[in-house]
Amino acid sequence: MSSTDILVIGGGIAGLSAASALAKHARVTLLEAEAAVGYHSSGRSATMLHYALGDPLVRALTLASRGFFEAPPEGFTDGPLGHRMPVLIHAREDELAALDELDSEIAPFAELERVGEAGILDLCPVVRTGRGGAVAGLIDRNGIRLDPHALLQGHVRTLRHLGGEIITDARVSRLDRQGEAWTVTVESGENYSAPIVVNAAGAWADTLAALAGIAPFGLMPLRRTIITFDAPQGQDLMGWPFAKTVGDELYFAPESGRLFASPMDEVPTDPCDAQPDEYEVALAAHRIEERTTINVGRVHSRWAGLRTFAPDRHLVAGFDPKVEGFFWLAGQGGFGLQTSPVMARIVESLIAGTPWPIEAVTADALSPARLLG
Repeated sequence: MSSTDILVIGGGIAGLSAASALAKHARVTLLEAEAAVGYHSSGRSATMLHYALGDPLVRALTLASRGFFEAPPEGFTDGPLGHRMPVLIHAREDELAALDELDSEIAPFAELERVGEAGILDLCPVVRTGRGGAVAGLIDRNGIRLDPHALLQGHVRTLRHLGGEIITDARVSRLDRQGEAWTVTVESGENYSAPIVVNAAGAWADTLAALAGIAPFGLMPLRRTIITFDAPQGQDLMGWPFAKTVGDELYFAPESGRLFASPMDEVPTDPCDAQPDEYEVALAAHRIEERTTINVGRVHSRWAGLRTFAPDRHLVAGFDPKVEGFFWLAGQGGFGLQTSPVMARIVESLIAGTPWPIEAVTADALSPARLLG
């Protein structure tokens, strides 16, 4: 049996960032079920840091994480963790009230510019304006398109540099609390022991808890679909924004000389290796043609990922109130990448006793105890 101080189960951004932070204080082993870290949601995200989604809690966590992406610690990465990309939120005439509301919600977190049709087209000439189209928009010129690979590998590098261990192809089949420690058994038969287990299993977090005899919290995996397609001929994509409807109907952005888009679907599903559904693929193309002047034509690629939410759609971080040594880090809800720097410091604070890193968010707001009714 291999013994350590902390076992982190799950090699997405939540687990990796927490593990690299905790490795400064303790021996850490991370178990990942797949053959590589970041295989599921973290490797399939649109990876955009912006404030147009979520609520004040998510926005506060995002704002507190921004400095890490702009100036990562020395040695964390060989290159930048992202690049600036403006964010455009556009609205039709019948959506102006929603745009006003979003404006007031985002204002404490970002500098916004209100524009009309001309301003929309100046930034993104394919947005459909005029009758039935967008008439107003909000622009945040300081959005960041994150590089998930660089972020994940930075945490891998940090964790290993600090003496931590990453074990892949290690799908957990059993968890038992024996005295002062957990014994974790993986499908290949190996056993690992630690006083603390961090449940960072993403869409499988409730499943993992059940293996430990812990009642699930009702985490909800929701599938989201993304497609890529050609930009209109003759268009220079340099400077194009991440463009989103004010309602959660569509976003699109430039990507490696093409465009990617999502209909922002949230399809309930069991934890799985998510695959795109043809209906959502067609819906993405339809909404692009409805809200822009683009004719999609051929869809070059398509993929799907899972965004897993707690019932109140807030992130979960904290020790289980009933079971000793079981720490929940779950319900990232698609915000895991953009909030990971401060969430890792929150985990570090709750487990290692370092100072609480963010005034705008309390431990109670993230605690799993809130989900017990």
